[in-house]
Amino acid sequence: MTSSSQLVFLWTPWTLLIAVVAFVVAAVCGYIAWRRSGYRKSIGCLELLRLAIVAAAGVLLNQPEWVEEFRPEQKPRVAVLWDSSGSMETRDVVHGEYATQAASSRSQAVTSLLSDPAWEPLRERMEVTMSPFDDRDQASGTDIHGPLTQAATKLENLLGVVLMTDGDWNQGPPPVEAASRLRLKNVPVIAVQVGSSTQLPDLELLSLDAPTFGVAGKTVRVPFTIQSSLPREHVALVTLKVSDGSEVTKEVRIAPQGRTSDAILWRPTELGDYTVTLDVPLHSDETIVDNNSREAPIAIREEKLNVLLVESVPRWEYRYLRNALSRDPGVEVACLLFHPGLSKVGGGSKDYIKSFPDGLDELSKFDVVFLGDVGLDDGQLTDEQCRLLAGLVEQQASGLVFLPGWQGRQFSLMDTELSKLYPVVLDEAQPGGWGSRLPNHFALTALGRRSLLTKLADTQDQNSEVWEGLPGFQWYAPVLRSKAGTDVLCVHKDATNQYGRLPLLVTQTYGAGKVLFMGTDGAWRWRKGVEDRYHYRFWGQVVRWMAYQRNMAEGSDMRLYYSPDQPQVRQTCVLRANVMEASGEPLSKGTVVARIVAPSGTAQTVRFNSTGEEWGAFTAQYIPEEPGTHQVTLSSDATDSTLEATLYVQGSAMEPVGHPARPEVLEEIARVTEGQVLEVSQIDQIVDYLASLPDPPPAVRRLQVWNHPLAAAGVILLLGVFWVVRKVVGLI
Repeated sequence: MTSSSQLVFLWTPWTLLIAVVAFVVAAVCGYIAWRRSGYRKSIGCLELLRLAIVAAAGVLLNQPEWVEEFRPEQKPRVAVLWDSSGSMETRDVVHGEYATQAASSRSQAVTSLLSDPAWEPLRERMEVTMSPFDDRDQASGTDIHGPLTQAATKLENLLGVVLMTDGDWNQGPPPVEAASRLRLKNVPVIAVQVGSSTQLPDLELLSLDAPTFGVAGKTVRVPFTIQSSLPREHVALVTLKVSDGSEVTKEVRIAPQGRTSDAILWRPTELGDYTVTLDVPLHSDETIVDNNSREAPIAIREEKLNVLLVESVPRWEYRYLRNALSRDPGVEVACLLFHPGLSKVGGGSKDYIKSFPDGLDELSKFDVVFLGDVGLDDGQLTDEQCRLLAGLVEQQASGLVFLPGWQGRQFSLMDTELSKLYPVVLDEAQPGGWGSRLPNHFALTALGRRSLLTKLADTQDQNSEVWEGLPGFQWYAPVLRSKAGTDVLCVHKDATNQYGRLPLLVTQTYGAGKVLFMGTDGAWRWRKGVEDRYHYRFWGQVVRWMAYQRNMAEGSDMRLYYSPDQPQVRQTCVLRANVMEASGEPLSKGTVVARIVAPSGTAQTVRFNSTGEEWGAFTAQYIPEEPGTHQVTLSSDATDSTLEATLYVQGSAMEPVGHPARPEVLEEIARVTEGQVLEVSQIDQIVDYLASLPDPPPAVRRLQVWNHPLAAAGVILLLGVFWVVRKVVGLI
């Protein structure tokens, strides 16, 4: 780098005139004074000093500056930055008229542009450096801000930047912030848009939400979502392939330009670990063929769910519900029948227990608890037992089902901890509920038509017909409305109030567990003409839905469950654990950690925080960065026990193929830096624009002498010397 320096003055005609006049006047006055003194040498020196002070003041008045210019010896530099992330594999770059067969990938278009000989004449005047950013092998997303910032701070003598990308950034600060830094250095950005801003025709299987585990002999519902950018609706035969060789097919009507959510049913017969793969057949107009399939693991195992059924008197709803649960091979039921008015609780068979479970260790074994027409009166439940039930749901992910009755005992629960779990607001003016001679009927809500709990037939249309044809009920609970945050699955077909139709089947999540409210006692009538077909299926689905999360992974002293059960990549997953000591009591003090190993082999240790010492409840958060199966090892230093589990994360890498380009990002960068937005095919315009850019101006460093502290100190020093000399020569 070469440099040159010079002294320049920022004078004006007035400042120059004032300085010259002052100097002339000082010189004349000094000569007169010297002549009057008889040409004394001391007076002559004094007047010369005065003249020097006036001259220095005149010079400073014209603002002298010491200017240094630094000119680089190397050629001006042009940085060509090109995107090599995964999204650049999208095949949507077409030439001429639109033709799907002629489409090439964005990366191919960039490679062709980089190797074009049109760059060679530019290299004679400039140094052209080409470098990629966001290597597709790293699956870490696209950061446009970082490369632009590095170009602005690390490249010397930068003349311009050529940015070749689709603009689909998903990491780092907004690119416009780096563009502002380049604008301050007068470096324009030529943004080269790669890819189409409109999505090409495609079908993409967005998600496959298979449950973590299923039960042999029980139907497993596998939901999925398909994204379509096709212009027309069409019917596709999707196939669920199981690793044991079996297949299940289903016709799905895929909506155009939107998402279609559906589910396919699979009934496993054997125990074991399986992998299910869902395939969506290719459409003739599709341009992307590698996003029509997803797979997920699922464990098929035996189940033994513990259910506690608490009731006051053995009404018909209780009797048939008890029979349904007792005959279910996957359920072990315990019944507590208070029977007010008798000296002891009802019972007589092995299913009955004599009293409410005593203590946390006995109560915590139950996955689901049914509360019938029971309350605090007549020696039934106590405040402490209600508190334990609320804690069981909140801290240990158990399910709680409210089955109110015509005696209205549920109102006494509103003064206990269970009031927070009740998903509806009751009408205190009608504690006994409502009865009628004619049967009433359910009406499914939009949410209820999609819910697994209300699925009594294989298809949605058949399911609606089944619910419309179910025998009616002749009593329903005094419900005013559902509470905020709840899900209403069924309402009364006819009865309404100021809040709308009365909710009869309502669910909600409370803490780690689930709550269900059944506002009638007529489900036993569903057996009319079909025996156990719908009655057993409904309550079996309820029990398994409520106990699902609690039984994800269970050991002798530990239980691990998480939500969502199959999270997406970079979605926060809430981990919950229950840890027991060797004596069976909940762990109140101790350290609980989970070591999570991602599919790539990278390990992360997650530390749990205690959320309920009384229940041995701990919680933590984990954000997965990779799709696939994560191995989880839960351990505690207080119990020396461990629990092995798997966490399947669905999704793809951060750089999905097939998303449209984002030209608005490139337009904003070019606008801020006063550059241009050009197409991949416009190589001549890119080179011509760069060739027209003037060389960067030399770096200039200015030292303002006129207001420098040393200049002021020099003037003051001269004035001091002048005053001292006056005294020395005898002047007053």
